[in-house]
Amino acid sequence: MRRLLPQHVRAATFDARRWRGLDPTQVYAYLDLLADELERLTRDLTTANTEGERIRQALRQWQSRHTDCRHTSTAPNSRWSR
Repeated sequence: MRRLLPQHVRAATFDARRWRGLDPTQVYAYLDLLADELERLTRDLTTANTEGERIRQALRQWQSRHTDCRHTSTAPNSRWSR
């Protein structure tokens, strides 16, 4: 199955003989709303994926810089061990 994109929703056409009481103007208006929402969700997903990749890269860099850091002693008067 191919991915549904906003332009697919906007380009949808229907056979007029099969409407059975539906108003074509309302149907196409609803399809436009659907396409707008699909476009917004696609943008949000792209942004989230980009941000996720940026965070993964930053974590990898942090991990590679701190591979040799081993805190074995505790600070004086500290409840937290390192």
